[in-house]
Amino acid sequence: MSIPAKRTPLSERRLLKIARPIIIIVALIATWQLTVTLTGAPKYMLPTPVDVWHTLITRYAVLFDHARYTIAETVIGLFAGATLGALAAIPMALFTPVRFWLMPILLVSQAIPFFALAPLLVLWLGFGLASKIAMAALIIFFPVTVAFFDGLARTEPGWLDLARTMGTSRWRLLTHIRLPAALPAFASGFRVATAVAPIGAVIGEWVGSSHGLGYLMLHANARVQIDMVFACLLILCAFSITQYFIVDRVLRAALPWQPDSLTPVR
Repeated sequence: MSIPAKRTPLSERRLLKIARPIIIIVALIATWQLTVTLTGAPKYMLPTPVDVWHTLITRYAVLFDHARYTIAETVIGLFAGATLGALAAIPMALFTPVRFWLMPILLVSQAIPFFALAPLLVLWLGFGLASKIAMAALIIFFPVTVAFFDGLARTEPGWLDLARTMGTSRWRLLTHIRLPAALPAFASGFRVATAVAPIGAVIGEWVGSSHGLGYLMLHANARVQIDMVFACLLILCAFSITQYFIVDRVLRAALPWQPDSLTPVR
């Protein structure tokens, strides 16, 4: 009689990793339903998961039509803000005068509430995609710039000293040493930007828009269609999480020299 193979700890961890999101989602939905049941909250204040699911199914066409605008604004704004952040960090790391004058401007820009900028961007750029992309890019710009600049500024001094003794030019010092050493820091800033990118797009849609999930949420809330508001929130959450994990996978594959040294979650 053959003895069945014993499951290895590695396979158990993989099984748990696959089951984890399902367990978390089921637990959150159960908590949501339990909260509605125990509090007796009316539908116009807190709809049940079934109500929201029914809205997702029956209003799928409307939700998808608005979601594609928000997704486009977020993705374009993400890469535009990250590109601008990288282009700002490099000259700050290389040239002291640029750092001296630009860093205070960056700090001051973060003291201005984004809600105060959103109406101006809509006024200047119109009600279309441009103002929402600009809003998302502005939110993303600062974390990417600071993270990338910090990575460029904290390159291992021994590597720089060795390269200088070998007569390496300033340009090759940047492209062959500083940039590769700073890419993990840039990746961290880009991950943060990925998580907050939808905020800028939604804020822009709230201020002035005729499309997008933010626009749909605003009008649904005015009509007390809270199930529609929750449906928009679920789509935003699903998109944000999916976008984050895609970016995280791509960055891990692109930076093989910076492995994760933390113990895997069991």
